[in-house]
Amino acid sequence: MNPQNWQKSSYCSEGDSCIHVAATPHTIHLTESSDPTGAILTTTPAAFGALLTTLKKEPAPTTQTDNDDTPLRLRSADTVVTTTRHKWNAFVLGVQAGEFDHFVATP
Repeated sequence: MNPQNWQKSSYCSEGDSCIHVAATPHTIHLTESSDPTGAILTTTPAAFGALLTTLKKEPAPTTQTDNDDTPLRLRSADTVVTTTRHKWNAFVLGVQAGEFDHFVATP
């Protein structure tokens, strides 16, 4: 996967160290650029779309957790990506702003 194709939320304030999303014709990939394992979660556009829909219904993350570096693990059947609450919140804010909608838009 070409790293130039990865997108992060504009709410990520830590340089490139955030949750990144990329797509190939039939899959969506999520990773945490600072995850030492280099793990990449892979899902379908439909499942990613369901995640976006769910996150858009949630209340916006609060600033109380802006500096929360508590580990947070995103997990699929055999892959674990480690991030922090702060970076997850930046991703969620980007989702709620529609920054990742194009990954699931139908032509």
